[in-house]
Amino acid sequence: MLPLSDSVARRQPPFVTWALIAINVLVFLHELALPPPARALFLRIYALVPADYAHAGSFFTHPLDYYPFLTNAFLHGGWLHLIFNLWTLWLFAPAVEDRLGAARFLSFYLGAALAASVTHAFFNATSTVPALGASGAIAGVIGCYARLFPFARLLLVVPILFFPFFFEVPALVFAALWFLMQMLPGLLSLAMEQPAGGIAWWAHIGGFAAGWLATPWLVRTGRTRRRYYDDEGIFGFLPDGRRDRRPWR
Repeated sequence: MLPLSDSVARRQPPFVTWALIAINVLVFLHELALPPPARALFLRIYALVPADYAHAGSFFTHPLDYYPFLTNAFLHGGWLHLIFNLWTLWLFAPAVEDRLGAARFLSFYLGAALAASVTHAFFNATSTVPALGASGAIAGVIGCYARLFPFARLLLVVPILFFPFFFEVPALVFAALWFLMQMLPGLLSLAMEQPAGGIAWWAHIGGFAAGWLATPWLVRTGRTRRRYYDDEGIFGFLPDGRRDRRPWR
């Protein structure tokens, strides 16, 4: 289930989104440029290993000791990991940045990354597998997007066997299905005796929840930004992404 496009109008260029994409790409290229032993050490230092913090009170005494909770969100394990994450960020983040403003959006994104890391570490406290990737922070962006634009239309492609099928669904439906697809394996992972590598389901859940809950406190009011008028939407849609069903005059 891959989103291809949305229908929400944007007024300002998404400079923070562009910068986040550029930083992720540059960090990944730096990873690739390292020889294998140095790359493994780099990921071991800057990725998040929850087991390192299981008894943090005994040896982590400085705030900088916790930087992996943030730096892991700028690391990726491969090209597909990077491309899928940045495509999702590119699709959802510009509209969120437009409504929140650049400074609030950057703070929100970093806060969602931290919330995702804390949630992952809490539910996988004994895991020695390094967690990395922007997906937890991007999950927060998805949660915020669904809260701001629940009836925006998303075009999705769903591959069934070898055939792509295209569907248009409201953002709230997509977010609900996406969240369910994280919750089910997340709950199943709790029943496993030993933590396993792979997808950090609880990072996605924590990031999404943070984005959903924080949105009402972050969105700008009419005193700090001019509201959209109905004719500023994408052709055929209102500015919040709803389909424009008004009769033509």
